[in-house]
Amino acid sequence: MYSELLKDKVLLVSGGTQGLGAGIARRAAAEGAAAVAVTGRNADSGERIAAELRDSGTESRFIKTDLGDVEQARASVLETIDAFGRLDCAVNAAGLTTRGTMLDTTPDLFDAHIAINLKSPFFIMAETIKHLRDRGVPGSIVNIISIAELGGQPYLAPYVAAKAGLAGVTRNAAHAHRWDKIRINGLDIGWTATDGEAETQKRFHGAGDDWLEKANQSVPMGKLGQVDEIAEFVVFLLSSRSGVVTGSVIDWDQYVIGGSD
Repeated sequence: MYSELLKDKVLLVSGGTQGLGAGIARRAAAEGAAAVAVTGRNADSGERIAAELRDSGTESRFIKTDLGDVEQARASVLETIDAFGRLDCAVNAAGLTTRGTMLDTTPDLFDAHIAINLKSPFFIMAETIKHLRDRGVPGSIVNIISIAELGGQPYLAPYVAAKAGLAGVTRNAAHAHRWDKIRINGLDIGWTATDGEAETQKRFHGAGDDWLEKANQSVPMGKLGQVDEIAEFVVFLLSSRSGVVTGSVIDWDQYVIGGSD
């Protein structure tokens, strides 16, 4: 069921070429978005998603972007505005999940996590906010963070550092721009079933092709987080249906932080 929650809105979805980002782009189109720009490094995937959205009746463009380069991240906002004349909403959905502990993380690995998981989202937010303020209109931003920002596993040290920073700046920016009527929220997602997660499990944890079946059996609800369900909630947060909510970093997980048996 769709309710045109984003009717006539123009969106930028960073990391929209695969996984959760692509799911959010699809859901935004289904909810009436006028245009959706998707960014990422993989041109084949990006062009395929953009073509799919256009076939569904939504204007779309793939903007090739390496979020390791903050200037490319900033330029993706400006290119979206140039392409569609305006920007109303932004989603920072891209993320680097390579592993590293406190003891074996190199400065280069740490810098890569900061660049992709914190620095580029920061400046995508900044360029979006500038544009919305210049137009004098309200807008909405959602940052895909991670439940790991609250502590995480030992092998996620640089990832946790960057995502915790993104959670903090989500609240800071929401507070700073509440009088501009720009709502900024974040989602602390837990373990989610995506193609990217399949690759991660096989690359870093020696998982087999049955990894998802085993993972589903290991969690309380009998399934990992689902892309479609998260995408639906992100679109709700972007939309006016979520009312005045801003500065919230919402746990989207089946484990309760602080709970114990």
